[in-house]
This record gives sequence, structure tokens and C-alpha cells, in this order.
Amino acid sequence: MTGTDEVARLRLRMSAHDAHYGGALVDGARLLALFGDVATELCVRESGDEGLFAGYSKIEFLAPVHAGDYVEAEGRIVRRGDRSREMTFEARLVIAARPERTPSAAEVLAEPVVVCRARGTCVLPARGIDATR
Repeated sequence: MTGTDEVARLRLRMSAHDAHYGGALVDGARLLALFGDVATELCVRESGDEGLFAGYSKIEFLAPVHAGDYVEAEGRIVRRGDRSREMTFEARLVIAARPERTPSAAEVLAEPVVVCRARGTCVLPARGIDATR
């Protein structure tokens, strides 16, 4: 990823609750929710406001994610407008569940696997506007 040095990162385990499809496959929307949390953190760090996610211009699902996997989601601001912030995101599989070994087996991957990339834009409120109304 290119852009500013400011990076926000989350790492968490995908639970059985996150599995939406057969084979304990996690819905890609779950990864986008993580990107939304990363975007919120970046907006707060930069402006003191959570902002609003306006939309994605590109989303690529590159590899499957399963219940029990640990995913790291990372984002950074790559362009600033007056009120808009364009961001890039990447989700990586860092620990893979290995239920074929035992139900609770997992493996720390030697190299993370990129499972999703995206680009999106957040919008910050105009200065002096009370966004709670």
C-alpha cells in the first residue's frame, strides 16, 4: 500500500458466528465491516470525527476465510480532499484454522495470505456543523 505513514490495523479471529456459507466459509461482507472499523479509526485520528463511509470504488476478494481463521485488516489514507479521505485497505490471513487435524487446531502462517483488497472514500462533516442533528 502507498500513501501516508498513518496506518490503522485490527486483528481478530473469525468465529463460527461469522461463518455464513457451507464449509464454515466467512461472508466477504465481514471483511468489509472490518475495513469500515479501520476507516473510522483513521478518520478519528486525523479529524476527531468518525466521518461517514461514502462507498467503495474497488473490492477484490482474493482467497477464502473460514471460521477459526485470524485476519488482520489494515488501512491507510492515500488522498485527502477538503472533506473526503480516500483510503486503501488490505485484509490478510495470519493464522489459519486446521479443523481437518482436530476441531481446535490452527497454524500460524509463515507468510500472511492477502484475502481481500479494497479502495473507498469517507466523508468528514463540514467544520462548524453539528453532525448529531
